Amino acid sequence: MSMQAAAPVPAYLPAGSPAARATGLSKVYGQGETQVVALDSVSLEFGRGRFTAIMGPSGSGKSTLMHCMAGLDSISAGSAQIGETELSSLNDRQLTRLRRDSVGFVFQAFNLLPTLTALENITLPMAIAGRKPDQQWLDTVVTTVGLSGRLNHRPSQLSGGQQQRVAVARALASRPEIVFADEPTGNLDSRSGAEVLGFLRESVRELGQTVVMVTHDPVAAAYADRVVFLADGRLIDELLSPTAEGVLDRMRHFDTAARTS
Repeated sequence: MSMQAAAPVPAYLPAGSPAARATGLSKVYGQGETQVVALDSVSLEFGRGRFTAIMGPSGSGKSTLMHCMAGLDSISAGSAQIGETELSSLNDRQLTRLRRDSVGFVFQAFNLLPTLTALENITLPMAIAGRKPDQQWLDTVVTTVGLSGRLNHRPSQLSGGQQQRVAVARALASRPEIVFADEPTGNLDSRSGAEVLGFLRESVRELGQTVVMVTHDPVAAAYADRVVFLADGRLIDELLSPTAEGVLDRMRHFDTAARTS
């Protein structure tokens, strides 16, 4: 599979409430002269069954936004919700349970255990929770990410792209409300990256999953249904049915505006 942008996906309004929502969300680190405002009153929704990319320059707050929305970091003000659950209302144990049961994660580092097989890595979070996987759903996920013939292999026996596919399958296996992916193709070559992005897109189109991905790559962003842009901790724009060229043009416009301001 070559690293080519996906065809534009028609925008649509998902039924029901969003999978996640930020309202006036702010994140501040430090105090006084050392204070850094990482997020400045950000409000947006992530629709169910949609693939959203978050983009922005280094330091724009895109990873901070994802971490706050996923319950990996606390917020300073405003609201962050997964489904109808307000994250700030949960204690540590409740947050852990929500992340385990309702959120899937895919990171740049594959984070696989080397002594476990691909299948064991995929089902590990459910095993820790004492839950048995839904076999029909697990089979569907494994087929979607193209791992049917590699389930008994350990990570050292898999390519980088295959390892990341295991990580994607692990994120999907518990059928979470939402999957957050932070630069999921950052450690992959262009071909492997395109495969992983294609599988994420298929999980949305074929399995009805909701995916939010942080990326700096216009080509990766073009696999999404929607791109939102951050700068200096603020939401500044969005693009529906993106193409790589359209994303790149929008980013160039922001750079030009920043230099002339």
